[in-house]
Amino acid sequence: MRHQFYLCDVFTDRPFAGNQLAVVTDAVGLSDATMQRIAREFNFSETTFVLPPERGGTQRVRIFTPTLEVPFAGHPNVGTAFVLAETNRVGPLTSKTTVTFEEKAGDVPVHIERRDGRIWCELRAPAPLSFGKRIPTPLVASALGLELADINTAAHEPQVASVGLPFVFVELKSRSALERARVNVQGFEAIAAEGVAADVYLYCRSGDEVDVRARMFAPFDGVPEDPATGSAGCALAGLLSQREASAGRLSWRVAQGVEMGRPSLLGVFAVKRGDVVEATGVGGTSVLVGSGALELS
Repeated sequence: MRHQFYLCDVFTDRPFAGNQLAVVTDAVGLSDATMQRIAREFNFSETTFVLPPERGGTQRVRIFTPTLEVPFAGHPNVGTAFVLAETNRVGPLTSKTTVTFEEKAGDVPVHIERRDGRIWCELRAPAPLSFGKRIPTPLVASALGLELADINTAAHEPQVASVGLPFVFVELKSRSALERARVNVQGFEAIAAEGVAADVYLYCRSGDEVDVRARMFAPFDGVPEDPATGSAGCALAGLLSQREASAGRLSWRVAQGVEMGRPSLLGVFAVKRGDVVEATGVGGTSVLVGSGALELS
């Protein structure tokens, strides 16, 4: 059997930057085990598989890292919507179009429109902002090869947060600390021993051409470093919005992937009413870099 796939770079406006994604647009007939093997074959941070809907949505989308299936992720949704739009699977983009992807974390609406000649895709996270366990700061510093003084705990200690996929959020005091961060596997094992997913998202307030700079490490998911992490960006927007006195739609530009040579730009936002974060999301542009067919017997 032949299964069509497309390769795209997400959260960028040029090829060979941003976050790589493989999208298998006709995944009917593929077993769970085969999807996992295909994801391992592509070896990107994620691969998506598009299937007919089951709950009245536009499509059902399954997302796999090289080692496991995940219930939700940001750049796979943005990239999948882009591929479907680029290959004329969502109709003409004469105005803003909304598709709904059925995923394990819930239904994910993605808005698609043309901005300055490019396709912009923007999603809302499927779950509200939630918080999990706090991780001891010395343990996090050891896992990242940093000093205690590099970690900013004024707003929050290292803590698990999620809008559908959990990450340990760590605010750093400087861009220098962000650039110096390195994975210490034993330290990540110690974080995992706390009973949490050892996917660590680092960020610092920037104040230059972007608002925030970030990195994300998930070595146990087969992702030594991720060039752009949309799901974490959604949760970050929720975290940042809690510090703001204003309400309404609050947005930030996040640069990620710079240190690994795949610069990405994410537009993250939160919708806040009073002191309550009602929704979070992320958007960006993508580019198509290739296509082909999987030849499976």
